[in-house]
Amino acid sequence: MTIPAPFDRFDLTGKVALVTGGSRGLGREMVLAFAAAGADVVITSRKVESCEVLAREVTERTGRAALPYGCHVGHWDELDGLVAAAYDRFGKVDILVNNAGMSLLYDEPTDVTEKMWDSVVNLNLKGPFRLTALVGQRMVEHGGGSIINVSSTGSIRPTPNILPYAAAKAGLNAITEGFAQAFGPTVRVNCLMAGPFFTDISKAWDLERVNEGLQSHALRRGGRPEEIIGAALFLAGDASSFTTGAVLRADGGIP
Repeated sequence: MTIPAPFDRFDLTGKVALVTGGSRGLGREMVLAFAAAGADVVITSRKVESCEVLAREVTERTGRAALPYGCHVGHWDELDGLVAAAYDRFGKVDILVNNAGMSLLYDEPTDVTEKMWDSVVNLNLKGPFRLTALVGQRMVEHGGGSIINVSSTGSIRPTPNILPYAAAKAGLNAITEGFAQAFGPTVRVNCLMAGPFFTDISKAWDLERVNEGLQSHALRRGGRPEEIIGAALFLAGDASSFTTGAVLRADGGIP
């Protein structure tokens, strides 16, 4: 019996990865990492132009094929087209990352309108549910795959200013375990629970207040976007072959 080298378990050569919210932030880092590990990639976000820019960068830097696709993940009826485009181009999807997400600002819970609630829940929960159902079933038919839901520590440490987002991400944690049962034993479904990362979205944060709060975390700082790569590669490939229905925290040690 040949024992594979440890790094071989992170090799994604011949795989196809679909990443929502893939043109910026944590999604961008995962797209570049998967391509560097040998995967072809499908990059989707609402702004196809941003996906196209990253797709060119992927091919120039790694030589891998990249399909840019404009799609609003919160719109149920757009997801069939995304899946069809991915399979038409590559014939399969081996790795699905439900990364697209957002929260909305408000002062008091009574300021949250039904439209605000629906837009947050649709993007963070409804869309990932539908996309996981569509791709996961095809993965089962093709004999395997890995699905990664990107959640947030807000789902277990909700604060008053992110309640719709926290509720949606808590739902994402729940469907992770349910889909792992539904699609096992060949398809693995896990959750990557991200803490505070300093991505482009963090430019809207009150950084002085955030950094003060981070002093209660074990690492006493926020994450750099590239620090998501190790956990994402672990869950995407064979390194996590006995891991499913799990929630992996990458949060700097929240209290």
